[in-house]
Amino acid sequence: MANNQLLKISEIEGRGRGLVATQPLKPGQLILKDSPLLLYSASSLVTSNTFCSNCFRVILQSPIPCPWCPSSFFCTSNCQSSALSSSHTPWVCQSLTHLRNSFSSHNLNVDQQIQAFFLISAYNLAVISPSSFRVLLSLQGDSSVVSETDANLLHSLVATCPSTNLGEFGFSQELTAALLAKDKVNAFGLMEPFDSNRERGVRAYGIYPMASFFNHDCLPNACRFEYVDTDVNNRSNTDIIVRVIHDVPEGREICLSYFPVNFKYLERQERLKEDYGFTCNCDRCEVEANWSDREDDAMDKEGEGSEEEEEEDEEMEEDMDDEVNVNGEMEERDQDFPHAYFFLRYMCNRENCWGTLAPLPPDASPSTVMECNVCGNFSKSDELMVGSGDH
Repeated sequence: MANNQLLKISEIEGRGRGLVATQPLKPGQLILKDSPLLLYSASSLVTSNTFCSNCFRVILQSPIPCPWCPSSFFCTSNCQSSALSSSHTPWVCQSLTHLRNSFSSHNLNVDQQIQAFFLISAYNLAVISPSSFRVLLSLQGDSSVVSETDANLLHSLVATCPSTNLGEFGFSQELTAALLAKDKVNAFGLMEPFDSNRERGVRAYGIYPMASFFNHDCLPNACRFEYVDTDVNNRSNTDIIVRVIHDVPEGREICLSYFPVNFKYLERQERLKEDYGFTCNCDRCEVEANWSDREDDAMDKEGEGSEEEEEEDEEMEEDMDDEVNVNGEMEERDQDFPHAYFFLRYMCNRENCWGTLAPLPPDASPSTVMECNVCGNFSKSDELMVGSGDH
């Protein structure tokens, strides 16, 4: 799961628990390989059998159906066998079928439908693996971040599912609210492959025992990779892999960005407040907070073809280039534009991607090959600096 020699869980003032480096980390170093406690579908209604209901890979050959319900399919007999004894037990199967038949009468929106799927997965986990369920309950997430109306509605809906012995933890409204809170602030999306012509969708959501402790920063020092459709050795295809982006000293907190780094200040703050219940005060946000009014004005004028705006963009690109010295490091002025160098070196310049770049894991020396965690493209770090005008 985690490499305990590299990370430790620490209480961080004003941020709750987080992950801290126990030794100096090198660019590209793999610091975490984490398997999910549970996975559940991000599709409110199954309209096709494109993805395996167990591993969420694309099904390339004839799908293997679930023997108990018409809406779940598997890519191999091994996946089917694994699911039927764990994530897709008879109770889960019957409950999901019942929920899908009930959604329209309860007028649930898509998010509520997916939350209902999560609850079925979580209560099933309590039965098949009480120890894993205790880990889930130990994660951060306060019930106050969950709408009481949603919690009551979802609890009453799940209560209509086929009755069963839900183990030592039972079934209660308080537990449902607590579970929804864990899901809200800890779930990671397993994404579909990148396509520049459409918005990237989510295949499934997963909750990971160690990765859940990564806090957010708008200029992260690490990023996560997932290889859902890839055949892999020594790990599951639904594992999350986390690598550091650049040198990190011992004792420094390791942070991910919870969304693409190109999001603007107001967009980031709104997203973090709504989805995770906090306001970000990272170095980048403290600087950009003073720009918010100007940013709004620019957004209002977008599409008017202002020559002044084009000139400002060109000046900003020139300033960014000027601030990078011959060693590829930022000059003292980076405090006025702290993300300039990050955008130049660590943000993918492929059209509509906005992914984060991390070097490949180092061997004897640091790698100069950068991998994008969204589109999967590889590039040379020196080529990124030369092509910085594309940003």
